[in-house]
Amino acid sequence: MNLHRIDLNLFAVFDAIYTAGSLTKAADVLCITQPAVSNSLARLRDMLNDPLFVRTGHSMTPTPVAQNIIVPARQALGLLRKSVQQSHIFEPETSTKVFNFASRDLLEVSIMPRLLAQLQHTAPNITLTNYEIPRQQIVSSMASGNLDFYADASTFSDIHLKKQVIATDRFVVLARKNHPVVKNSMNMDDFLKLGHINISQRKSGPGPVDVALDKLGKKRRVVMRGQHFLTAPSAVSKSDLIVCMPYHLAKHYELAMFELPFELPRIEYFLYWHLSADHDAAHQWMRDQIAEVAKAYDHG
Repeated sequence: MNLHRIDLNLFAVFDAIYTAGSLTKAADVLCITQPAVSNSLARLRDMLNDPLFVRTGHSMTPTPVAQNIIVPARQALGLLRKSVQQSHIFEPETSTKVFNFASRDLLEVSIMPRLLAQLQHTAPNITLTNYEIPRQQIVSSMASGNLDFYADASTFSDIHLKKQVIATDRFVVLARKNHPVVKNSMNMDDFLKLGHINISQRKSGPGPVDVALDKLGKKRRVVMRGQHFLTAPSAVSKSDLIVCMPYHLAKHYELAMFELPFELPRIEYFLYWHLSADHDAAHQWMRDQIAEVAKAYDHG
């Protein structure tokens, strides 16, 4: 038998005929026309090479083949119905689902710890993973179900993705304590004079700080360029270099923190997910948890 020819709808009709004992009653149960029931039965007879039902008086009597397959057919239909129902129901208290995230430092350092603290009471068996993947693989990874969420401060557009702002932040300046130049505040002269660590996933090109300075006709001195904010504090603590980084990451380090000596737009953090998961109960629940955690983001 060619499995590609199997239409599960035919077995639903088969079950209805077996239960009702007539095509007319089966049509009423299924809310379709009797010709549609007859057509489905004809297709199933052809596929299984058996009449399946023979007319005896006013009822349809199942053949031995029909009697042999009714139980597994009903089990398969029941499993399918259960799977469909469960896709609309999510029970976090008992779920063992693994949610896969791809994000930079933001989620792992600031939001994920708070999320874990919240989930240990409401969903103790759920697992969270966070890893980096190339941006060009995000959509395909989400479409295949290997990735649930992507989070980043930069905007990312694709017709297959949904997104929402989950938090905002601001850049601050970090320097080592007892810095020989910076004391109580950061002025523009010192900011431009000192060496900077520039954090960017790109090999070259300006970041938001450089763009803002360029509008003012100024340029900073970049001594080091790195990919991750989490590596910068170590270099800052061992040198006279400074780094601009989001406040909610900067606050975790025992370093001197200063406000920028110029205006810079606030950072927006976005959460992305695939359109196919937009109405999934588990996905919706996790998005609600993230939104709840992010409410307190700007306050601590």
